[in-house]
Amino acid sequence: RPHVLAVASGKGGVGKTWFAITLAHALAHAGRRVLLLDADLGLANVDIQLGLMPRHDLSGVIAGTIGLADAITRCEAGGFDILPGRSGSGRLGTLDAIALERFLGVLEDGIAGYDVVLLDLGAGLDRLVRRLACWADRLIVVATDEPTSLTDAYAVMKLYRADKPGGVPALVVNQAASPDAGTRTHATLDRACANFLGQSVPLLGVIRRDEHVRDAIRRQTLLLSRHPACAAAEDVDAIARKLSRPVLSPA
Repeated sequence: RPHVLAVASGKGGVGKTWFAITLAHALAHAGRRVLLLDADLGLANVDIQLGLMPRHDLSGVIAGTIGLADAITRCEAGGFDILPGRSGSGRLGTLDAIALERFLGVLEDGIAGYDVVLLDLGAGLDRLVRRLACWADRLIVVATDEPTSLTDAYAVMKLYRADKPGGVPALVVNQAASPDAGTRTHATLDRACANFLGQSVPLLGVIRRDEHVRDAIRRQTLLLSRHPACAAAEDVDAIARKLSRPVLSPA
């Protein structure tokens, strides 16, 4: 199957969805066939950030009324596909274990044509988030330097270690004042994980604070298209290159 990357955060407001979208664009620009799945069941907003109006979404796939291929929407500007979720659907947010496993089986069968599948997980630590994180091949946790963000990121990694022994999550520090500041943020979390979980956390990358990000989100456009040379765009491109070398390169 494709390489499946889950993007998570302990709390909202750290730029998780924006990062997932921008990483999907960067990987597609590098020649990968990419599917971005809005797995924030019940509070989906990938399509909103991109200004898209999909005809179908995950709710129909989970209900069995449409096939997976029918729910996929093309993001022409970014060169990747999106499987949108549905915002405000309490039923999706409380999906039972049997329905979730059935959906994962459908998903497993329907993603064979892609190189990379990105899961934009919901913020928090509920059962659905934890199951989807374990289903993925790799977990990427997005955090900022705020103490609450670091505490919640640590909680995500602690539960992931319990749910998937041997799994090693990677950290992306977002909205950093500088690369050195991001490295220090990583060091703080890495020490906590090493001391209390017995496991270090690799730093996947640091994304600098950049006003161009807010501009792109406000205009519902892709950062790498609108401001391709800005600091945050360069940082996400660097993360995409790092992922492509050891993990995503063809056999």
